[in-house]
Amino acid sequence: MTGKPSAGGFSVRDSMVAPRDAPVTGRTLIFAICAIGLFMGSIDATIVATALPRIGDALHSRLNWTGWTITIYALGEIIALPLAGKISDQFGRKKVFLVSVVVFTTASLACGLSTTIYMLILLRFVQALGGGAFMPSATGIVADHFGADRDRGIGMFSSIFPIGSMVGPIVGGVITQYWVWRGIFFVNVPVGIVLFVLAWRFIPKTALRDSRRLDFAGVGLLSGTILVGMLTVTLLGERGVSFMSPGVAVSAVATVVLVWLFMRHTRRTDEPIIPLRLLQGRGFLTMNLLNFLYGTAIFGFAVLAPLYAEDRYHLAFSQAGTVTSARGIGMIIVAAVATLALRRTGYRLPMVVGFTTIAFGLFMLSIAPRGLGPYWWLMIFSLIAGFGLGIASPATNNATMQLAPDDVGAISGVRGMFREIGGVIYIAISTTLLARSHDRGIAQAHIFVIQAVILLLMTGLVYLVPNHRGKW
Repeated sequence: MTGKPSAGGFSVRDSMVAPRDAPVTGRTLIFAICAIGLFMGSIDATIVATALPRIGDALHSRLNWTGWTITIYALGEIIALPLAGKISDQFGRKKVFLVSVVVFTTASLACGLSTTIYMLILLRFVQALGGGAFMPSATGIVADHFGADRDRGIGMFSSIFPIGSMVGPIVGGVITQYWVWRGIFFVNVPVGIVLFVLAWRFIPKTALRDSRRLDFAGVGLLSGTILVGMLTVTLLGERGVSFMSPGVAVSAVATVVLVWLFMRHTRRTDEPIIPLRLLQGRGFLTMNLLNFLYGTAIFGFAVLAPLYAEDRYHLAFSQAGTVTSARGIGMIIVAAVATLALRRTGYRLPMVVGFTTIAFGLFMLSIAPRGLGPYWWLMIFSLIAGFGLGIASPATNNATMQLAPDDVGAISGVRGMFREIGGVIYIAISTTLLARSHDRGIAQAHIFVIQAVILLLMTGLVYLVPNHRGKW
């Protein structure tokens, strides 16, 4: 029986059968298709990192503006994550996934044809709307078809995103050095076409929930808050600009006002884009802050490590890009074991060990090499930081899910949003400081030390998280 059209004009099929555990072969194929989409979107979050100097030269822009090609992508993902999570819960994961592929692939082609930095920034935002929607829709698809083993499926699946973010600079470095920087966008086109065909053919439909009004006002306020905040920080990177400059002062005040309006709107509306209970209730406040810090570590480092290698040690683009490969390898090695052990260890121990290991790796990266060349020094301690990320990743993913296991799509969106916000703020502040510094390499080393100290100080928050063991 088909349900009546909702107020929004969508039809809900009440008779659709809830998903059961899919056969192993089918689950593997579904997992692979979703993983390709998520991997492609996550790579592009950082693929321009190694190419920032080339982009700046080609489009005649300074670092504080070329850095927007990264932060605007993160902003688009921040908007898309909760929105796509809500839409995929209501109208179908497969539909959202397919639309994401089309938007991402088309925008990638347009990014490669950009002629000004402002045009590239705008198109990167559109590209990010597609890339950001991969996470909640694909996570929901995996959760729907893994049944009783969805905690392990989500743990393995969610590790793909940070790994892709680390691989991005490697791919970008190789393409930039041996081809052109525009090629980092063109390579998405054939992959996107193949992915669309596979998803259309092999991902099955799942049951839909009742449709509800989307909170477009909330989306606008959230995006406006982050955008104006980014503008405030970027303006500080311009020569001769201070905190008392009119443009900085006005944008700073506007940011504060927008934050207040967003929180006021969230409390008053019936169906906010981010439910208030997912922001501050039942342990969410703690987990959101931990995911924010995790985002500074995983996204911030993945973006700025290649630039650090280029500025401080003058490594080639291809070498600078591979600095993050060690971190990705370390994470891959440890994440699978940490996921399988999660039911025995609980959530707290992996997060404490992981955050502490990340902080150690960052501190060692900040000091001058001893007994090794710069390249191998960066590789070794990137590997150690990767171990920390791999240990912490499955625990941070599932600890948030455990707080409200029936809202997988929405929670994965909120979790990803806070990680992206952490990365955006870290990158925006760092690129502004680097644009104003006389020695960008040394300045970034100091930033790594500050980041390590903050991670260590905030580790105590882990003990406020429910220490769940067993299946959920």
